[in-house]
This record gives sequence, structure tokens and C-alpha cells, in this order.
Amino acid sequence: MKPQKILNISVDCVVFGYDINTKSLNVLLEKRFLATEKESQILVDDYVLTGYHIYEHETLDESAARVLEELTGLTNIYKKQFKAFGDPKRLMDEKDLPWIRNEEFNSRTITIAYYFLLNTEDVKLKNNDHNVKWFPVRKLPELGFDHEQIIKEAYEDLKTKCLSEPIIFELLPDKFTINDVQDAYQSILAIEIDNRNFRKKIISKKYIIPLDEKQVGVSKKPAQLYMFSRDIYEKMFKKNYLISM
Repeated sequence: MKPQKILNISVDCVVFGYDINTKSLNVLLEKRFLATEKESQILVDDYVLTGYHIYEHETLDESAARVLEELTGLTNIYKKQFKAFGDPKRLMDEKDLPWIRNEEFNSRTITIAYYFLLNTEDVKLKNNDHNVKWFPVRKLPELGFDHEQIIKEAYEDLKTKCLSEPIIFELLPDKFTINDVQDAYQSILAIEIDNRNFRKKIISKKYIIPLDEKQVGVSKKPAQLYMFSRDIYEKMFKKNYLISM
């Protein structure tokens, strides 16, 4: 028995990926293409976020996790639900209508938006059935529906959150250099950071663990490698309640 869809509620997933080689924050987008059968007239040709209807038996988080797994094959990835989008006209742009009719979507669909954080190398683009591609977050292609707005709001939330929580490490490999961390912050925040002060601050954090390893396969002097310890971070920032029960 096929799971039953809730026809006017969906999830949309903003998948952010950091490319450590190009030092670029990217968004994973899916090609959307539709043409008439007889005349081969192109009706829709752009990109969209990956999303889908929620099944009746699912929670919102379960639905978002399912969509991500179907898209990338990945599980247990950092995710955040950041906003619901319910403008009555969000799917009613003239260029979106042929797609709506073809897919038999409910034109009054409310979507719950999530963003996910990972390293671009974690996603295998070859042989991906969804025809997906990475785009720099500040150089987006033409997008369908209200997905440009969703991405922009997800990005603003990410910039705010990365200043108060160590989510930057969700975008990096397990082993990284201090320069890798600085590059990631600079890419996300679009700012220049003073190298010396940043290095002192990062190395002083007890949850940034120095490893007995250095970079390999680099032309310059290999740098020290580090790792992020979530256990130490959570112990250091454990909530202290005023009243103990």
C-alpha cells in the first residue's frame, strides 16, 4: 500500500554544501525541465530546490530527512527547520503553471523549509537520478516558484546561527586546518577576518582538538590538522537551570 500524501503541505530542502577546494558555500539544486510532446516546445527550463509532499504517517522532520536521503543517499545530517512559506501566489507565477498542471500539484501548497549542512564531497553527483548540481549561494541560476526567497532566508539564518553555534564544522571534513575554518567563515559571512587574531581564538577553544597529523599531498608546508569535539562542546555549554528538580 502506497503512503498517502498530504496534498497541500510539503517540505523544501535547502542543501548547503561547502567546497573546501574552491572555498565556496554552495546550494544543491535540481534541474526542472518540461516540454510539449508533439511540438517539443519548452515550457519550463530552470532549477528548483528538492522537496515533496508530506506523507500522512510522517512528522515534518521525518519527511525532510526522507527527501534528503532520496536526493543524496545521506542520513543523520545537520538540519534546521527555519520557516513556513504560505503565500497564496507562491506557486502561481506564469512560468510555474505548466509544471503545476503537469505534476497535478495543489496550487495552494504550504511548504515547511529546512536547511541541511554538509561537505560537497559527501554528495555523489554522478549517476544521481535527480539531475542535481551545485551552485554558489551568491550566483544562483533562474529558479522556480519562490525558491530564491527560500534560499535567501535560509542563508540569512545560517549566517546568524554560525556566529553563536559551532555549525561551521558540519560543513568541513572531520579533519581540518585552522585556515580551513577561517576560509569557511569568510565564505559564509562574505568578510575578511584577521588571520592572527582568529587563529589565537580558535586554538584556545578546548573543543578544537589538535591531532598528531599534518596535511598530505600539498605543495606548501603542511599545516597542523584539528578536529571538532562535540562531546566537549556540549559539556562546556550545558544548560544550568536556576531551579533543580
